[in-house]
Amino acid sequence: MSEGARPLFDAVKAFIRDVVDPMAEQFHRAGENRPDRWSYTDEQLALLDGAKQKARAAGLWNFFLPNAETGEGLSNLDYAYIAAELGKSPLASQSLNCSAPDTGNMEVLERVGTPEQKKQWLEPLLEGRIRSAYAMTEPNVASSDAKNISTSAVLDGDEWVINGEKFYISGAGDPRCKILITMVRTSQDGPVSQQQSQILIPTDTAGVEIVGPMLVFGQDHAPGGHMHIRFNDVRVPKENVLLGVGRGFEISQVRLGPGRIHHCMRTIGKAEVALDLMVRRGNSRTAFGQPLIKLGKNMEVVSRARIEIEAMRLMVLKAAKAMDVLGNREARVWVSMVKAMVPEKTCRIIDQAIQIHGAAGISQWTPLAELYQDVRHLRFADGPDEVHHMVVGRNEIALH
Repeated sequence: MSEGARPLFDAVKAFIRDVVDPMAEQFHRAGENRPDRWSYTDEQLALLDGAKQKARAAGLWNFFLPNAETGEGLSNLDYAYIAAELGKSPLASQSLNCSAPDTGNMEVLERVGTPEQKKQWLEPLLEGRIRSAYAMTEPNVASSDAKNISTSAVLDGDEWVINGEKFYISGAGDPRCKILITMVRTSQDGPVSQQQSQILIPTDTAGVEIVGPMLVFGQDHAPGGHMHIRFNDVRVPKENVLLGVGRGFEISQVRLGPGRIHHCMRTIGKAEVALDLMVRRGNSRTAFGQPLIKLGKNMEVVSRARIEIEAMRLMVLKAAKAMDVLGNREARVWVSMVKAMVPEKTCRIIDQAIQIHGAAGISQWTPLAELYQDVRHLRFADGPDEVHHMVVGRNEIALH
């Protein structure tokens, strides 16, 4: 970490401890009996807004953007350290306006948006007044290969007419979600990498049908959710296309590199939480005449978890540094390495923490079951493991 970022890192840790974590307890209590699962209570919104105001006043806001005019001007490497701390607390990212998928969407708008698009959508996102979603995955094609995307956008005069279906669109159930960055097919001709575009679709546009939530291990993750959406003759102005027609893949390279690094560092924070819970439980329970931590191979399990966390951290920091030095495109192989590595290893650490808790580990009494769901789904989000291994393997073969 650079010396300039160290005070910021320390301030983030203190803010999470002193403001976010106490607020989070009240936040969850305030939402326990809300009449509509797909909304927040007034008390919840007030608590969250209060934390956001304190964060902005303290200068702890929009860390993920490298542009010092819109964010803190941090390098990917410095932000990686901070993201690991955000991952330890469920509401930390949102309190500091660093939540996915808003982070990736804001970076896209900041990099390629027109002045009008930035005014309408980037500014309220930067201020934390609205949320957004990224609509790419489709239920009827293998979306891990983005060339298969079939949602169509056809130009009709001055408007795009959009038809198609998306699913697992994270955050689209949130009542504060106002804009979808949507991957669409705008041509059937020419190079396959230039047939897709990304278009801005406001959620209140006629024809946008939110069918309902897709479940993750039986959970709906309300009120954000991962939504099933249909676009039925949706019309938006032709100016809503981002960067230009046929440049959807180009935009993805802007968005996915940083987003994957952020996911990985937040996931390492979750691995730290699981390891801490594992050790606490092992030290606090006795069975067969000695602490659980000393039974079987539990000491080795703890050792391996610590070793793997440090290995993951160093790999992700190297990937972040590669992005800073080489750029997102050239650092792609490093990003794919950590995206394949980190969720898989963290899932194993969380699973081991569950095991040492016994039946309580899969209950509502610990955060472990929810942590496992969250991290296991990351092995699909931003591309399945197999795609990232293909990128790394292909690169390795090319070197020989």
